[in-house]
Amino acid sequence: MIIHKMAFLAAAVLMFLICSSSVCVHSRETFACDTKDAATATLRFCQLSVAIQERVKDLIGRLTLAEKVSLLGNTAAAIPRLGIKGYEWWSEALHGVSNVGPGTKFGGVYPAATSFPQVITTVASFNASLWESIGRVVSNEARAMYNGGVGGLTYWSPNVNILRDPRWGRGQETPGEDPVVAGKYAASYVRGLQGNDRSRLKVAACCKHFTAYDLDNWNGVDRFHFNAKVSKQDIEDTFDVPFRMCVKEGNVASIMCSYNQVNGVPTCADPNLLKKTIRNQWGLNGYIVSDCDSVGVLYDTQHYTGTPEEAAAKSIKAGLDLDCGPFLGAHTIDAVKKNLLRESDVDNALVNTLTVQMRLGMFDGDIMGQPYGHLGPAHVCTPVHKGLALEAAHQGIVLLKNRGSSLPLSQHRHRTVAVIGPNSDATVTMIGNYAGIACGYTSPVQGITGYARTIHQKGCADVHCMDDRLFNAADEAARGADATVLVMGLDQSIEAEFKDRNSLLLPGKQRELISRVAKASKGPVTLVLMSGGPIDITFAEKDRRISAIVWAGYPGQEGGTAIADILFGSANPGGKLPMTWYPQDYLTNLPMTEMSMRPVHSKRIPGRTYRFYDGPVVYPFGHGLSYTRFTHSIADAPKVIAIAVRGRNSTVSGKSVRVTHARCDRLSLGVHVDVTNVGSRDGTHTMLVFSAPPGGEWAPKKQLVAFERVHVAVGEKKRVQVNIHVCKYLSVVDRAGNRRIPIGDHGIHIGDERHTVSLQASTLGVIKS
Repeated sequence: MIIHKMAFLAAAVLMFLICSSSVCVHSRETFACDTKDAATATLRFCQLSVAIQERVKDLIGRLTLAEKVSLLGNTAAAIPRLGIKGYEWWSEALHGVSNVGPGTKFGGVYPAATSFPQVITTVASFNASLWESIGRVVSNEARAMYNGGVGGLTYWSPNVNILRDPRWGRGQETPGEDPVVAGKYAASYVRGLQGNDRSRLKVAACCKHFTAYDLDNWNGVDRFHFNAKVSKQDIEDTFDVPFRMCVKEGNVASIMCSYNQVNGVPTCADPNLLKKTIRNQWGLNGYIVSDCDSVGVLYDTQHYTGTPEEAAAKSIKAGLDLDCGPFLGAHTIDAVKKNLLRESDVDNALVNTLTVQMRLGMFDGDIMGQPYGHLGPAHVCTPVHKGLALEAAHQGIVLLKNRGSSLPLSQHRHRTVAVIGPNSDATVTMIGNYAGIACGYTSPVQGITGYARTIHQKGCADVHCMDDRLFNAADEAARGADATVLVMGLDQSIEAEFKDRNSLLLPGKQRELISRVAKASKGPVTLVLMSGGPIDITFAEKDRRISAIVWAGYPGQEGGTAIADILFGSANPGGKLPMTWYPQDYLTNLPMTEMSMRPVHSKRIPGRTYRFYDGPVVYPFGHGLSYTRFTHSIADAPKVIAIAVRGRNSTVSGKSVRVTHARCDRLSLGVHVDVTNVGSRDGTHTMLVFSAPPGGEWAPKKQLVAFERVHVAVGEKKRVQVNIHVCKYLSVVDRAGNRRIPIGDHGIHIGDERHTVSLQASTLGVIKS
């Protein structure tokens, strides 16, 4: 969210410290309903015994139109006569409490917060329980900072857009290219942030950016001007899936609409997207917020309306509740005066925002008496939180290549290690974007120094690597070491918000440095890559002098320790790529503005993601090696599932059943898989389960339907059960956007194991055999 206007600078919040001999307890001014304020404590909206719905209704009934409109922006005004303080809605917590939004500020006894790996790295763990655990830690630290008067309670995270194009600068923020993985991540992280009480919120999360948003600034086209032309099929099958799961399974408290238009309509002014889909079909219990200045953009930049009042009216009537920006605050009163908008439309927006604030306890008086009121500085950057950040990095790092089992390195044989590359001493680079101030850093060279004597040479001044002035010193370091580790890749100067890439190759002379050092090294050479998006490193994959390749993503504050632990075998890698790594040639004749997921042969469009692209890859989705070896065997799975249908018109030529015509309750495919560790080390196996639907014009090549992460000791066999919801995960979407269950043989693929289950339409009930 890059902001155009200075209006978003938040005013500083007063912080009070009450200190005893060993503990400082933080408190902030009571936001509303202060029990010490006799004038407001008895008001109905302050009575905890009254239902929140009635409290909200009472509060709105006391507000003037001007006061109502002053609450429509992210920097909501105070209402002094009702004892309500001002509030800044915009805070961020993508992978730790961030200071990107004005609602959170570091300093004093809150100098930092735990910075976990960037989302794309954490998702490579394929571990939903880890994602939820991270959310719980982040919300603990967020609540502590709120109690201290330096943070908010509404966090506009996570980003659950699909990584459709490998060039997207914000791909690092996302859960990757698979819609089911993205949806499960969204629901898990949101549950961790918000807690499991549907009526009360620990903090309020927000899934963004709805929808079909995955272009920032490419080849002269930016997100403010882009009209994403998307088929109903791709909307239902891909782009909306994570948001639907975020609402229906994660019970998220907010959805953010995006800058772009979808099929000619700005998302923040589209009633079909906001009111019909999010609010009515999915049942959002929360508020809808614009990306920052989006309402201004649809008027000033996209010229969607003729007047600013029309822009304000269209957005609110479409279902927008809160404007990140000043636009609604400036133009809504005039929209009402011109009869473009009713005051009751404003009331409806406030019902949603005020309800969330009440669910957060902001109208419950003194925070010290509330469930999270005890959290303070001692609950931020704790050893446990730092340990979880390290574990997340361990689980997310992916071993891409390991020729001849050259990794792990040995502390006995590899006593001196040359550590080379522009990211070898990275710190801030490791936390990616939308980060805050980390509790501390361990760089890769520092981490490796914990295992061996290091010879450190950067080789390139930075990741742009514009010249070879430092190459000779890097060559000498490699010649004098028992092993060489090259830490290369990207950073935020290459891929970031408003900065899409034009190439999948390593920047500048990085390839030349890698090849020279690999040739000079007397010991094994390991290439470690930091990046959010994929990189075409075909040359390194084919180079026999480069014995191992590791993708670390952006591994967070503990990244250097995690990388070293993986390299020396203290941790056994188990991560899998959450996106396809394409060759550079994939980009030929493929503009980022082409939104089709499926191949378009008439345009020579190759298709996108593993689900629809079947051309050459550098590494496929789900690729990842281990220091041990696992085998699968399917112990038990049905061969036939009968689908009970409603009505005679439920099938089309006997080839499919519309999901809306099927009796989906408890219609599940249960698969029992034995996972055996036949290698020489204990390890954690990431089991990915794919379905290959019957062939047809609608169907993807294959699609992920389940995943489980299981720890298996050497020689041990563990049975893993996965339950695949037939209607959700074995269905496909037709061209009209209708979800259907193909009738016929579905292939279930788990590693090298194959199983076929036949889905059959039945009017007799659900039968499994």
